[in-house]
Amino acid sequence: MGKYRKLLVAIDGSEAGMHALKESFRLATQEKCWITVTSVVPPFEGDLELIAMRNIEAALRQPCEKALVEAALLAKSSGALIKTVCEEGDPYERIIDLAEAENCDLIVMGRTGYSHTGRKLIGSVTARVIGYSQHDVLVVPNGATIGWERILIATDGSRFSDAATAKALEFANAYGSALGVVSVVDVPAEFYAEAPDAVDDLIKNARRFVGKVKEKAEGAGIKTSTYVREGEAYETIIDLVREHKMDMMIMGSHGRTGIRRLLMGSVAEQVIGNAPCPVLVARL
Repeated sequence: MGKYRKLLVAIDGSEAGMHALKESFRLATQEKCWITVTSVVPPFEGDLELIAMRNIEAALRQPCEKALVEAALLAKSSGALIKTVCEEGDPYERIIDLAEAENCDLIVMGRTGYSHTGRKLIGSVTARVIGYSQHDVLVVPNGATIGWERILIATDGSRFSDAATAKALEFANAYGSALGVVSVVDVPAEFYAEAPDAVDDLIKNARRFVGKVKEKAEGAGIKTSTYVREGEAYETIIDLVREHKMDMMIMGSHGRTGIRRLLMGSVAEQVIGNAPCPVLVARL
């Protein structure tokens, strides 16, 4: 415990945002940390000459102020102490800047929204916060509960996976969690026929990646299960979360260079957008 000293919870008045706030109260109790709650007034992009400035400012601020009043009432009824801040500007920039100004080390956001195909969406603001922030980000699906009994991490042997592994080991040590480690071999079907030896090498590497994590975890007394799977990476990971009823998924972030991939259907975006459990994105 005590890995996080201060949380920043970003809300927008949505049901998903308020659910994430409720879950942050539980996390703050577990971690013994402080909570700042923010809602951001977006910039007006219309023609100011056609609208009275006072009226448009009031209209833009109203949802933000309403959300923060609701947050304060929710905190009071839950016995939680929070600080509320109404920000103005580009939402992702203001969230990141406030996290820096308030010395928060974890940003908590809800997950909401669907595409026209019915696929769950991470949301562009959340994607940009993950891509640009130097802090860990916890994305909580509407209706999901923050828990630590069973933690899953996905590894590809990269330094970003190593950051997720370190974070997972911290939490597993603190809460007595069981750890699941998966590495997915995701190659086109034709690759199997054209280069079977290369596929075998990929599978061997995947086994080495999960084995390395298991060795670290079991050396710390953490019960660990490993999985090497073949298939579409994000679907395989999500299936594993559901199959083993994981309480938390921890992933590494590729940082600023990863924002383009996050917005264009990367594995990270699809896992975060579809996981039934909260997903913690750990920074280097």
